[in-house]
Amino acid sequence: MYRTGRKTCALLVCALLGVTMHAAVGAAGATAAGASPAAAATRTSNELRARAIFARVIAFKTSVGLGQVPAMAEYLAGEFRAAGFSESDIHMLPLEDTTSLVIRYRGDGSGGKPILLLSHMDVVTAKREDWQRDPYTLTEENGFFYGRGSFDIKESLTCLVATLLRFKAEGFVPRRDLILLLTGDEETTMNTARDVMANHRELVDAEFALNPDSGSADLDETTGRAIIYGFETAEKTYANYELTVRNPGGHSSEPRADNAIYELAAALAKLQAYQFPVMSSETTRVFFAGSAALAPGPLGAAMRKFAADPHDAAAAQFLSKDPHYVGMLRTTCVPTTLRGGHADNALPESATANVNCRIFPGIDPAAIKKTLAEIVSPGVEVTTVGTPFWSDASPLRADVLDALTRTVHTLHPGIPIVPRQDSGASENIVTRAAGIPTYGTFESFIKPSDYFAHGLNEREPVASFYEGLQFWYMLLKDLSGPKTKTGK
Repeated sequence: MYRTGRKTCALLVCALLGVTMHAAVGAAGATAAGASPAAAATRTSNELRARAIFARVIAFKTSVGLGQVPAMAEYLAGEFRAAGFSESDIHMLPLEDTTSLVIRYRGDGSGGKPILLLSHMDVVTAKREDWQRDPYTLTEENGFFYGRGSFDIKESLTCLVATLLRFKAEGFVPRRDLILLLTGDEETTMNTARDVMANHRELVDAEFALNPDSGSADLDETTGRAIIYGFETAEKTYANYELTVRNPGGHSSEPRADNAIYELAAALAKLQAYQFPVMSSETTRVFFAGSAALAPGPLGAAMRKFAADPHDAAAAQFLSKDPHYVGMLRTTCVPTTLRGGHADNALPESATANVNCRIFPGIDPAAIKKTLAEIVSPGVEVTTVGTPFWSDASPLRADVLDALTRTVHTLHPGIPIVPRQDSGASENIVTRAAGIPTYGTFESFIKPSDYFAHGLNEREPVASFYEGLQFWYMLLKDLSGPKTKTGK
């Protein structure tokens, strides 16, 4: 996940349950080291094929600067060609040293516009000398799959690819096209997603999108039972602003009353004392209402009160004290880096702070820049770094929620299913900004203590990988298959 750890809802569940995060996550592959022959013998042909694909994609070193994303995309395109997909439905979209891959699974068109399925092929860097196992060899040990990308996000990518290949083998004809978009630089710039939306929209235009790179599916730390499923419907905007103070400077032996570093420090103190207004949305209100039952004592009470009345100042203040929840209540801006001065014996001619903001969905970053300028002193310059992408929240679509509920409850009957707003950033914000409602639909249930995306010895439970295959098969059949007598 770009700029923050994946599945940030897991952090919120940890806060609810009082769990300390540690360890890691993972997924599967057919020729993985340590695989049990007895276990392999019990797997279906579809599961074995998925495991083989998973092992292959883990082996591609698709971190930034290594240039292996195009090779992985070619391998996947070859899998679809071998399965009988038409060349006209396979599109490689090169961009600089990476690429996107678009696959279209044709339906009969009776169900409306396509569904877009998102994932990314790149991973964060892994150094062999730091890992206990080769990060680019899928390894099965003690009920886990290990490898870079085994959790973020090659297991999800494998589930999506394997599901479409299974549909093809079964001759399944959906009521609408299914489009798979695999991007090449989500962990760095997201330029491939932006390029596809801006320059190849006709290949991916859809009624809505599903992205397993957000959302959560959580198991209880003690019992291992599923406790909550969170689907992401909104994402805060990531934006950086620079606060700069300039000064004529001079010799440090002749200090003056005005000093760029002092003035910048005073401006940051004003920012520290400021709180952006409390905000809410359909997503956050439903999230707090649905999560309250899992939260202990005063926390659960504050969640219920805020969900019932977002103007309840006491409830909002209580929730704001918790770093896991403050981001769901308001825009947040914090200084992250400082630079200033040019010599040890000279008065500083400039001082600059980078302020990182996570902006509530639907708020224009230009409005936040204006607010920052009003908070700090008149002599402080405020500039926007780059061009932040921003979007509104996606509506809580009944068809998506109903299908998710049927799928999740088939696997784990009766658990709460709640929408959530992420403070982190993913490619969902790119598709939402392009007008495609997008939903984070992670497939693999996991204990928060097993979460370790981007870290050492990344892993995922073996059972969760295979259950993820079931999840996508059922969900996509539900959303795109023939209607039943009840109209579902």
